[in-house]
Amino acid sequence: MIPNQKHLFSLSEEITYLNGSYMSPQLKSVEQVGLDALRKKSQPYLISENDFFSDKEVLRKRFSQLIGCDDPQRIAIIPSVSFGIGTVLKNIPFRRNDEIILLKEQFPSNYYAWAALVDEIGVKLKIIDAPEIGKDRGKLWNQRILEAITSKTKCIAIPHVHWADGTKYDLRAIRKRSKEVNAYLIIDGTQSVGALPFSVKEIQPDALICGGYKWLLGPYSLGVAYFGERFDHGVPLDNNWMNHEGAENFSNLINYNPLFKPKAARYDIGESSNFNLVPMLSEAIRQLILWTPEAIQSYCREISEESILRIQNLGIFIEEPEYRAHHLFGIFPSEEYKLEKIKEKISEKKIIVSFRGKSIRVSPNVYNSKDEIEKLLDCFLEY
Repeated sequence: MIPNQKHLFSLSEEITYLNGSYMSPQLKSVEQVGLDALRKKSQPYLISENDFFSDKEVLRKRFSQLIGCDDPQRIAIIPSVSFGIGTVLKNIPFRRNDEIILLKEQFPSNYYAWAALVDEIGVKLKIIDAPEIGKDRGKLWNQRILEAITSKTKCIAIPHVHWADGTKYDLRAIRKRSKEVNAYLIIDGTQSVGALPFSVKEIQPDALICGGYKWLLGPYSLGVAYFGERFDHGVPLDNNWMNHEGAENFSNLINYNPLFKPKAARYDIGESSNFNLVPMLSEAIRQLILWTPEAIQSYCREISEESILRIQNLGIFIEEPEYRAHHLFGIFPSEEYKLEKIKEKISEKKIIVSFRGKSIRVSPNVYNSKDEIEKLLDCFLEY
């Protein structure tokens, strides 16, 4: 198991930060890269024409390595998950009565654009609700997803883990079933990629869309997306000068080229060179590759499993390990535990978590320790 990595961050010793799903703390190395990049703009003559493209290629290569993709040109640089979802919507040929499968209470960025298609085109949304809190909840939820996929299904747009409680979905089984009906599989990896192993070779999604500021440990307002073969000849949401063929030749830009770059590079946001944020996200992913998502999952399991078991023994529901992530899990207090009182105890101990729906969302990472998880446990033991 990798040792605790808190020394690589600038977290206060007075705070127990168990809220990586809200926003990751910044690595010191990422902060330094950002500061260096910011200063460079003060001397713009240090920014060459090649710099508009070279750092982007580093980011594509590193993210490709992280997700097991052999082709960096399948990676697009995006500003947000909603931008990635919008790109997908623009390039799927929907028809009236096509069905789109979503999950109950999944993140709004992966809902609003799909919902708009109901009025625009006449598609139908199938919202797969979570089973009641209790035994086999995650297993039953996965079964409901598989049962919902039919010949009418055009697209399944789901996360790898639920953002509110960490429920994990069997993407291999869902991909297998989606292929049987030729449905698109669009995955929001924002709450998983970086901390939970993911391989595009194994899952073969049509698109994987990730915000960069959570488990990729990057800055806000920059993300990355993988686009599979079904999107190779699509039309970008943002038609900018850099996503056209020949953009590298500045002296020839006056001769407009209508051809888009091949594969996913055509979907890059305008000004995707972003001289500050691109190197920062690249540096963050470099560190993740060194740690590996497998090791991060193992670390989070090691520091949390004992406290989770003790919380469960109090009659409080936390999903079983097979159907939840170790870096993100939800605590569902039973009726005898008043949520407001639990919130007070958590606040008194200077523990930072999130409250999403009925869940206390806990999201540790390699900067946390077993003692910090036990500190959260004490909030229930002292109730």
